[in-house]
This record gives sequence, C-alpha cells and structure tokens, in this order.
Amino acid sequence: MKRCDWVSGDIHTKYHDMEWGTPLHNDRKLFEFLILDAMQSGLSWRIVLNKRASFQKAFDEFDAKKISKYGEKDIKRLLADEGIIRNRRKVESVINNAEMFLETKKEFGKFDSYIWSFTDYKTITNHFKRWEDIPAVSKESESMSKDMKSRGFTFVGPTVCYAFMQTIGMVNDHVVGCFRKKERMSISR
Repeated sequence: MKRCDWVSGDIHTKYHDMEWGTPLHNDRKLFEFLILDAMQSGLSWRIVLNKRASFQKAFDEFDAKKISKYGEKDIKRLLADEGIIRNRRKVESVINNAEMFLETKKEFGKFDSYIWSFTDYKTITNHFKRWEDIPAVSKESESMSKDMKSRGFTFVGPTVCYAFMQTIGMVNDHVVGCFRKKERMSISR
C-alpha cells in the first residue's frame, strides 16, 4: 500500500492512515490540532505525536474553557511535565490561544465556521508527486495567519497555519499515488 513519503514507523502510519488530511469540523479536535501544530514549530511532527497522550492529559483533554483559566501555578506544572514540550512561550501561547479560540467561537458560533472560511468551506486538493514538492505556505495560510494574529492568536505563522490546514483536511496534500489521495474525503457539517 503506497503512502505519502513522510510516513515512517507505526505512529506516523496510524496518524497518516486515520487522521491526516481528513476534513475535520469538531471544535474540540480543531483546538487540539491548533495546539499540536503550534507545539511542532521548530520540531518534528514525530516528537509531537509521541507526546500527544501526555498533551491530552496535561491540557485537560484540550478543554479550551479550562485552559483559558490557567494561571502561573498551571504554567509551572506544565513546565515541569516531562511528557510535553516544555517551552514557556509555547505553553503561554496555548493559554492565550484558548482565550482567543473561545472569543472567535463566540463571534462565529463555531470555530469551525471561522477557520473553514479561509478555503470557502471546501478542501483544496493539490496534486504533488513528492513530499518535497509541497509548499510550506499558501495564500490561504498567509491570509489565515494574518487574520488570526489580528485576533490575538500566537504561534500562528503562515507555516504553522499551512500545517494546520493539512492536518484538518482543509488542504489535501496526500501525494499522487498515496492510497489516501484516492479516498473520498467528504466534508460533513
């Protein structure tokens, strides 16, 4: 079975085959991947995937309401947690982004309605033959980044936004020949 070039090992295979690039519309899961993609900044996705269960536990199952109320005691707890990425700026960003996520959700009714507007509520399907050919940013990720930053989100540069778009299926960057490319990835609301 042919997969995308970046897939290696069990954790990548399971993630690739079950999640990556599948259109996602659940606000809690969208928030989870917003956190995880920001945590990946400057690191490998393998590191983040290996720590995913620890992130879920450390950040109250990605409950934005709970996270938005975190204070200095929680920051110290998180920075002492060896199971997660212990970068103070990234940890503080998660708390900040929880607040911004809730504000955006309040404005749009669902975060899903806001975030998918950057692709006109459709998946952009690219047709790259090799992983190396896939760009790190797009005009949509640049637009998303600019808008999110204007709303107060942090760690949402165009590259992070593009990775997030790939993760949640706003962009289908499965390479030509990958068995997931051919699957019908329907968008359900």
